[in-house]
Amino acid sequence: MTPAELSRTVLSTVRHAVEADELRVAVPERVVVERPRGPRQGDYATNVALRLARAAGRQPRQVAEILAGRLARCPGIARVEIADPGFLNITLEAAAHAGLVREVLARGAAYGHNSSLAGTRVTLTHDGEPRAAAVAEAGNRLLRACGAQEGPPETVRVRPARSGHEHPAADPGARAERLSALTPDAARWALLRPPPGDTPRLDPAELLAQRESNPLFRVQYAHARTRALLRNARDLGIAPDPDGRYGHPAEHRLLGVIADFPRIVEAAARHRSPDRVARHLELTADAFFVCHDMCPHLPRGDEKPSAAHRARLSLAEAAGTVLAGGLTLLGISAPEHL
Repeated sequence: MTPAELSRTVLSTVRHAVEADELRVAVPERVVVERPRGPRQGDYATNVALRLARAAGRQPRQVAEILAGRLARCPGIARVEIADPGFLNITLEAAAHAGLVREVLARGAAYGHNSSLAGTRVTLTHDGEPRAAAVAEAGNRLLRACGAQEGPPETVRVRPARSGHEHPAADPGARAERLSALTPDAARWALLRPPPGDTPRLDPAELLAQRESNPLFRVQYAHARTRALLRNARDLGIAPDPDGRYGHPAEHRLLGVIADFPRIVEAAARHRSPDRVARHLELTADAFFVCHDMCPHLPRGDEKPSAAHRARLSLAEAAGTVLAGGLTLLGISAPEHL
C-alpha cells in the first residue's frame, strides 16, 4: 500500500463516518499521511482528526477514536493507535508491504510516474544560465512523468542566494571553469541538489570523490550495490520473491521511502524543484545501506537460502528501481558497476 492509497483509504473512512452521521463535517478534498518520526509510531501517521475536530464540535481525540475504529477494519491495515492530542498512527499488514514491492517491480522504470498533472500544458525554458538550464531540463522530465504535456513556456530563473552567500550567477567565468572540471553527472547533481536560494558547491574534490561523504557517489553506489546483490543471488540460484514478511525496522524504513517516491515526484513537478528528488534519493540510499547492513540479503557460509533472503532481495531490487528512476528523472546515470 502506497501513501497515496492509504490517503484515499483514510479519506474514504472520513466519508463513511459522515454518511453514518458519526461526524458532521465537510469531507476534505484530500488527507495527508506521512512517515512518523519514530519506528514505534506505526508505518504512517495522519493529523486528519485534529483538522476536523473544530468543525465537528468535538475534541480531536474523540474524532480520532471514531476514525480509528473504522480504519482498523480496512483491508491492509493491521492496527491504528491514537497519540495525543489526536494523531492516528497506522501500521500496515505484512501483505501490504509485499504488495508495495510487487507494484514497484511490476512498474519498473515507470514507478513514481502518475497522472496528477494531466491536462496541464507547460514547457520550462531558461536563459542559458547553467543552473536554470539544469532545473528546466529536469523539471520538464518531472512534468511529463506526472502527465503534463508540452505547452506555453514558463521561464526558470535562479533565485538570489541567501544572505551571506555568493549569488550562483556571480563570476560566471570561474563557475564555468569549475563545471568543466566535473563529469556530466556530477555537474547536474551539483546544480540540481541545492534547494532554491542555496549556492551550488562546485568543488571537483568533493563531487568526484568516491567516498561516503559524497552524496552522488553514495546514491549511485547504492544502486550499483542492489544490482550486484541480484547478480550474486542469480549465481547462487536464489530467485527474489516479494511475498515474504518484512518485520525489521530497517526494512520498514526502506519500504517507507520507497512508498513515498511517487509523492516526491509529484511535489517536485508541481513546485519545479528537482532538488526534492535528489534529497529523496539520498534518503533512499541511506535507508538501503542500513537495511543492507542489518538484514542479510544472501546466506552466509553453510546457511541455506530462506524466504527472508528472497524477500529482501526483492526489496533491494525495488530500492534500486527507485534510485535508477530518480536519477534518470534528474538526467543522471544509474551505473550497474562502480
